[in-house]
Amino acid sequence: MTARTQLLDPVVGKAMSALSAAAKKGLGDPALAELVVIRASQLNHCAFCLDMHLALARRHGVAEKQLDLLAAWEEAGDDVFDERERAALALTEAVTVLTEGFVPDAVYERAARHFDEAGLAHLVALVVAINNWNRVMVARRIPPGGYTP
Repeated sequence: MTARTQLLDPVVGKAMSALSAAAKKGLGDPALAELVVIRASQLNHCAFCLDMHLALARRHGVAEKQLDLLAAWEEAGDDVFDERERAALALTEAVTVLTEGFVPDAVYERAARHFDEAGLAHLVALVVAINNWNRVMVARRIPPGGYTP
């Protein structure tokens, strides 16, 4: 597979990076942020982003068990993912896979029980940001292995 690097303008890349950084900073929990971006990247089949964010997650102390079971987080049990993490992951999936054309109220309300208004806004912004990155990297056919922490 040949990379298509011409599809990302540096100005756009800088703006996307700024959005990602602001959303992560506002969320305030680097480990949770990495779980969110990894889950979206799994759904979007972005190997580059998975490779990158798995490395970052390990640097932020995310447990290997969580990384191993993230694709099946709903079945993994409360001892692996707490309710706040589960709410964030459910919202991540709902925003990433808009099969119904909208985010269900129950999913949004579940997340709202665990995040204040600013936290919820940053969580949604983070999911939007990683979905943008996933689509750009998949469209560009960027292979994994190019990220160095």
